[in-house]
Amino acid sequence: MKTVIRLGVAQIACTADKDQNLALHRAAIAEAGARGVDLLVFPELSLTDYRTVPDMAAACIAADLVELAGDVAVLAGFIEAGQPGLFHNAAALLRGGAVVGSHRKLNLPTYGGLEEGKHFAPGRRLDLVEALPGWPAATLICADAWNPALPWLAALKGAALMLLPIASARAAVGDGFDNPGGWEVTLRHIAMTYGMPLAMANHCGRRGTLDFWGGSRILDADGRCLALAGEGPEIIAADIALKDIGAARHRLPTMRDAAPLTVQALLAETLRNLR
Repeated sequence: MKTVIRLGVAQIACTADKDQNLALHRAAIAEAGARGVDLLVFPELSLTDYRTVPDMAAACIAADLVELAGDVAVLAGFIEAGQPGLFHNAAALLRGGAVVGSHRKLNLPTYGGLEEGKHFAPGRRLDLVEALPGWPAATLICADAWNPALPWLAALKGAALMLLPIASARAAVGDGFDNPGGWEVTLRHIAMTYGMPLAMANHCGRRGTLDFWGGSRILDADGRCLALAGEGPEIIAADIALKDIGAARHRLPTMRDAAPLTVQALLAETLRNLR
């Protein structure tokens, strides 16, 4: 087991062509491998591109992505075909010739210029996956991270890493909402509060009305930015050490003091009062 890993993010300029996106993935994985990256995170729906109206004809299942599962562990986004007529916004963790795990987006934004709830079915689980031996990781997809309970639950389950593929465009929410600024606050809060290093992978470039601002980044367990991408295609990487995670969680013992049973009782009381 490695006690220090190199975490990477591939901020790629996706297209409407799945084969072209697959080629971009292969090239990024090769470059990341040459730079010693152990785990590489791609943006949300990286294999199909993120569109306001998704291309369901490009849907596949996680096993179809296994060709990307080489020496570098990879998190790639795709439209997953679920039960007949149901599709999911999903991300699969691929390593060593196999699909290690997957996550279906739980929080589907349908406001502003976002219409995911019209097209996708929500996921129902939040599971950890061993992204690398001894490194349990949680994946949240974009708006999942804005539901305060989900990062907390991931930390409570014991995640050492947070993997965050997103598709954030400047005016997607509308009414002057500052998407880049909002993400900076949200990401720092998650990493610092839970002592959880994270890798956020965003899209870049303009597609139709969507102006993706890039800004992919890697944060350490204290919420400090270790690597930051610009607005164009770029691969960034940073080293993460287990001992630094332990030290951060000792300084700020948020999870030690999480009191999940108390929260459970308070939630039950709140739900009773809402009836």
